[in-house]
Amino acid sequence: MIRVLLVDDDAIVRAGLRLMLGGAPDIELVAEAADGAEVPGMVAAHGPDVVLMDIRMPGVDGLAATERLRARPGAPDVLVLTTFHTDAHVLRALRAGAAGFLLKDTPPQEIVTAIRTVAAGDPVLSPAVTRRLIDQVAGDAGQGARTTAARTRLASLAEREYEVALAVGRGLSNAEIARELHLALPTVKTHVSRILTRLDLNNRVQIALLVHDASPPDQDAGPAGRVP
Repeated sequence: MIRVLLVDDDAIVRAGLRLMLGGAPDIELVAEAADGAEVPGMVAAHGPDVVLMDIRMPGVDGLAATERLRARPGAPDVLVLTTFHTDAHVLRALRAGAAGFLLKDTPPQEIVTAIRTVAAGDPVLSPAVTRRLIDQVAGDAGQGARTTAARTRLASLAEREYEVALAVGRGLSNAEIARELHLALPTVKTHVSRILTRLDLNNRVQIALLVHDASPPDQDAGPAGRVP
């Protein structure tokens, strides 16, 4: 069973999600919270595998709650609930280690599938959405400082790990990376795992954001002086 904690201040939304998740035989809704401040206690008490997290809540919002939760060892994965076209702050949640996001008008079966995907260790972001998210941070304030820091971190990777990181940054799947770099699929998975460990990241979305930070769109040189 996949144990889910639902965090949303809207009782109607929670009721709808509760009803929907109740129809999935492999998903158990173990607890509900109406504010991000309740998340640490709920996680400790119920041990969920996935937290379905709203962003806009009146007390501790979902962004702060995600940052605090993902900073703890052994934290469950977080799926952020958002209205993508108006809530660019989802980037903050992804940087904090959220496994992805769902639009609140996502069809029920897709939400169930997304929860299963995250529980299996994969992010819920298509390559196209990954690219769109990355493009949104191109003009962020503080880009220069992030570029320097990101290049320094990527410079610690071995050459093949670096190539795999660049491919992840382009939104390629493991299978696509394997074909492009002429590697076996298990080898690509091993490289991705090593990149996450070396750079102290939670998931491949964070790898993609780091690669973007290291390569601003107005510069041709690759991170750490390398050429992609």
